[in-house]
Amino acid sequence: MIPLEMTLPKTQQNPTLMQPEKTPHLKPINTFSIAAFDPDTNSLGVAVASKFPAAGAVVPWVKAECCAVATQSYANTSFGPEAFKLVASGKTAMETLDILTQADPEASLRQVGIVDFHGQAATFTGSECQPWAGGLTGKHFAIQGNILTGPETVESMKLAYESSEEAFPERLAAALLAGDRAGGDRRGRQSAAIYIAQKGAGYGGFNDRWIDYRVDDHPDPVPQLQHLLNLHRLYFGHSALTDRISLQDALPDLYGILVSRGSMDTVPEDLHDSSALQALREFIGSENFEERISFEEGWIDKPVLAFLHETFLKD
Repeated sequence: MIPLEMTLPKTQQNPTLMQPEKTPHLKPINTFSIAAFDPDTNSLGVAVASKFPAAGAVVPWVKAECCAVATQSYANTSFGPEAFKLVASGKTAMETLDILTQADPEASLRQVGIVDFHGQAATFTGSECQPWAGGLTGKHFAIQGNILTGPETVESMKLAYESSEEAFPERLAAALLAGDRAGGDRRGRQSAAIYIAQKGAGYGGFNDRWIDYRVDDHPDPVPQLQHLLNLHRLYFGHSALTDRISLQDALPDLYGILVSRGSMDTVPEDLHDSSALQALREFIGSENFEERISFEEGWIDKPVLAFLHETFLKD
């Protein structure tokens, strides 16, 4: 935590608190973001977009079962880890925000949103943030932005987030897209990111990083971010039992893909030929779909078969 009574010169307190005019390398992260808590999955997340390269490397700070923080506009990146400590000590999102901004000599330049694990939300826009700048909160979320075309950006994000019935990652992405299409950063588009933490939801259950995708430099990054979320669902999701189809029925198509790739000369007459099945196993492994097909139980997830068919049998 940055002590309120600290009297060291600004340059000795923390480099992120330096005056912008004294640190010309420090550029404003002029952007729009949403920080939110999802009680259905006990997840916390931040989605952000900006006319700034790799905003996802600066703005989102999320810790499972703690809080989600979006720091922008001459971003003070110490706000993330300091907020984690404060919320873990029992402070609410608003109390945490007050402590951080009151301790920051350059708070007038900052913009930040915080949502804690109880769903309490708070947002702050410094008086020197470049217009249009502002934010709002709702049930379990905080939305904020600066150098926007106008308030319609954050208002559209709120409406999209509240009205969406999709899963948490898609709700965040929907809010981001709504803000982007309503005007967004008035300078244009460049990057977007989404970061979601959930206890034990990381790859293999070894960490809490459930969703972590960034589009660092693209003329229209938000739809690209949604594409990455779709791929995440495809590779790491699981279809309902009713959306699985018989592997027996899918084998001709799958072998057809192998033929088109030159991995076999022709579709085998015996669909259960051991060498053909081995070739298919190797192909499925190379495409990273081992979790979406069972050779032993005889099924394949329908979305995966559709993706493979579209990708390799377009003609």
